[in-house]
Amino acid sequence: MWDGGSEAAPAGPPPLPPAPAPAPAATRAMSWAPAGGSAPEIIGHLQENYYNLCVEKSQKINYFILHKLQEVDKEIEKGLEGLTLNIAGNSCLMPVERVTGEDFWILSRILKKNLYINGLDVRYNLISDVGAYYAARLLQKQHKLIYLNLMFNDIGPEGGELIAKALHKNTTLKYLRMTGNKIENKGGMFFAAMLQINSSLEKLDLGDCDLEESTVHLGHMLKENHCLVELHMCKHNIKNCGIKQLCDALYLNGSLRYLDVSCNKITRDGMVYLADVLKTNTTLEVLDLSFNRIENAGAKYLSETLASHNRSLKALSVVSNNIEGEGLVALSQSMKINPTLSNVYIWGNKFDEATCVAYSELMQMGRLKPDNTDVEAFVVDGHVYLAEVSNGLKKHYYWRPTYGAACRHSANAGFTLVPVGGHL
Repeated sequence: MWDGGSEAAPAGPPPLPPAPAPAPAATRAMSWAPAGGSAPEIIGHLQENYYNLCVEKSQKINYFILHKLQEVDKEIEKGLEGLTLNIAGNSCLMPVERVTGEDFWILSRILKKNLYINGLDVRYNLISDVGAYYAARLLQKQHKLIYLNLMFNDIGPEGGELIAKALHKNTTLKYLRMTGNKIENKGGMFFAAMLQINSSLEKLDLGDCDLEESTVHLGHMLKENHCLVELHMCKHNIKNCGIKQLCDALYLNGSLRYLDVSCNKITRDGMVYLADVLKTNTTLEVLDLSFNRIENAGAKYLSETLASHNRSLKALSVVSNNIEGEGLVALSQSMKINPTLSNVYIWGNKFDEATCVAYSELMQMGRLKPDNTDVEAFVVDGHVYLAEVSNGLKKHYYWRPTYGAACRHSANAGFTLVPVGGHL
């Protein structure tokens, strides 16, 4: 099997299609241009390299990429290093021509030896398995890259396999987002195997990748891996037996600080295992259980452990878990005893007046700060109610606001509480 180190394309993975015949000069000159109608002036080193390489390889020039390279060239001219090249395909602030696998081939060529860029964000593009092949090559050749965001790029199982195998030998990448690429169980197994070998990756998102009950393999990985700090497993169809397998692994894992198992099928019975492991686990700091169905009983299991044993968990999200007043009040009571738990997110459950009063009191006494929860209290005709506020563990994880900062601490508390390397 290919290990990513060879220059020759393997027989299995999809190589880049043969270069098309040279297009007429007028067509080659511009595939997309800003609203003004003219192409941006070629002023920087990266821009010049990209433009010249496209012409040399008879590849259509993507002027969205050219514009983004211009921004980075200006930063490099200021003497800045450790830059992230952001070519996100979901920008609503300017026209976008989405990056294809062929575009990524050219892009990877100019980034391979660049010393100024250590982050690459190509989310919401169309690089597919062709681009994944060149992303894997880039991971083998570029020894500065610590952040790679490939979310929602039509990468399938074969592309997932290539990227996972490239990380067997990579010692620099710290943060990888594969979110929304349908790598399925086949691709997921290669990532689980890779994580038993790789000793540098700290943050990994495999959410919404069409993995089903991946906990057997990822559980084995967590027993062996002592470097991974953050793991996202949303939409993995995890049931109670799956959360048990994860919990068995967490007894032996001493590094994981952020676990996201949102949007699964975990019920109150699964909380028995999780509450038990939290009695002895001293590393887990952020736990996202949003959009499961733990109900009152599950919330009470967690509350009892948080009140009597655990003193490491800082943030807990139980958004939309069919919890009623009894369970929500129990969580609020545990916060009065537990001095460590600072962030609690409860919107989408079934509030009664006792719930509203309990969380209003927590906020009034200063135990629960307004920025650390997704509700705020208000009074109408002498009755207390709770309204939703725009806070959470990862509010801007899938999209960026059209104005203002996308990394507000209150809206993205998970990443504030568990930072990994600079801006990651």
